[in-house]
Amino acid sequence: MKYAHTQYVHLANKIVMDIIKYFDIDTDKKEMISVVGGGGKTTTIFNLAYELKKLNKSVLVTTTTAIYNPNIELYDNIVIEENNDSIEASWPKGTITVFGISISAENKILGVKDSFLDYIFSKNIFDVILVEADGSKKKPIKAPASHEPVIPSKTTSVIGVIGMDSLGKNIDDTNVHRPEIFCQVTKSTTNDIITEEIISSLIVSELGLFKGTPIESKKYLLLNKADTEFLMNKARLIGKTIKNEGYSTNGVLAGSMAQKKIRNI
Repeated sequence: MKYAHTQYVHLANKIVMDIIKYFDIDTDKKEMISVVGGGGKTTTIFNLAYELKKLNKSVLVTTTTAIYNPNIELYDNIVIEENNDSIEASWPKGTITVFGISISAENKILGVKDSFLDYIFSKNIFDVILVEADGSKKKPIKAPASHEPVIPSKTTSVIGVIGMDSLGKNIDDTNVHRPEIFCQVTKSTTNDIITEEIISSLIVSELGLFKGTPIESKKYLLLNKADTEFLMNKARLIGKTIKNEGYSTNGVLAGSMAQKKIRNI
């Protein structure tokens, strides 16, 4: 989190780059965006929150799982309470509010029920709700367990994140969150090398990256940490592979969220 925060503050002093356009965020209506996968969920969420704040939107950042307690400079307000009453207040435009029920011993903000976020969304309290709906223990890639991800049913868009720094690494506890589940979903074996084909199989599997996405939600694939031309080319190959397999998304993006540089591929 400290690294991502340093990058965020550095970029905040520059002209805002329009990342939200890549996710087709409609600033004229309410949105709830859930972010799943691994390899940059939190950075993605706060980059989006920052741009929306600059557009004078009231933004809620929260989680249905857990999120590391962000640096104070990343938000304007924070609500940590179990009864959830305060979050139903009126929040100023052009602010970012972080919300959870408690803070763990590991300094993580523990999340709220997905049904409650559906309720908050229906109340139109915030212009945009950004939800970290999955956990990955800071690993760049994962496949969801049976209870994951926890996506609110009223989610308008799901962003599935994969860290391209996982490419060429072994499928093990160092590089993959719950490698045994990852192997089951991608039909691979522990200690196999993660290839473009394996990443593609994670994306297209019904039990993979976009598992549990509500039927009416838009889907965006973000191949993050593609910060070299080599990795960008690999990302393009993955995008082409899933397209050839007939897998449909509303957008396939690649680049570096830490550097705020992404593009359609």
